[in-house]
Amino acid sequence: MSRPIAKDHDEKRAHILKIAARVFADQGFARASMSQVAKDCGISKANIYHYYSSKDALLFDILDTYLSALRDRIIGLDLAGLPPSEQLGRIVIETLRAYEGMDHEHKIQTEGIPLLPEDQQKILKAYQRDLVKQMSDVVAAIAPEVFEDDPRKLRATSMSIFGMLNWFYMWNSPADQKARDEYAKLVTRLTLTGVRGL
Repeated sequence: MSRPIAKDHDEKRAHILKIAARVFADQGFARASMSQVAKDCGISKANIYHYYSSKDALLFDILDTYLSALRDRIIGLDLAGLPPSEQLGRIVIETLRAYEGMDHEHKIQTEGIPLLPEDQQKILKAYQRDLVKQMSDVVAAIAPEVFEDDPRKLRATSMSIFGMLNWFYMWNSPADQKARDEYAKLVTRLTLTGVRGL
């Protein structure tokens, strides 16, 4: 007979994901152990295996939970009727707001995704592609004459915007929403007008 699911199963799972993300980010996925995750979660090693069969399964759930929520939040923005420049501003602000409190999850993407099986990598990369496509479509709409015949330039520009956003946590991790919004406005102005426009 299978073990019944506890009433607080989802809360415990969320707690494990948050703690494991910190352990993996701090120690590196290869060096981190399930024993350390269990210890930091305040539960037994046997108990953590009730939730996850392996370290890889735990890593995938961290990234799947994080990236799917991020994708849904940003793609779900109501941008109808806004000019492309304002759409860009909304996307940039919302992305930085979504990153708040998620530094560990964000950090382990680069190391973690290539370590997972190909089918799981495809799922996670699809979330990322959706975000890149949304950004690319907006950037292309801002200056179609610049990008019409140059998809490589469009991709480079879109990824450069993400680059400015993705590394914000490294040098301004404790930033509150006001600081994030101010930086988002700077990134938007820099993208639209260049340094002289600041």
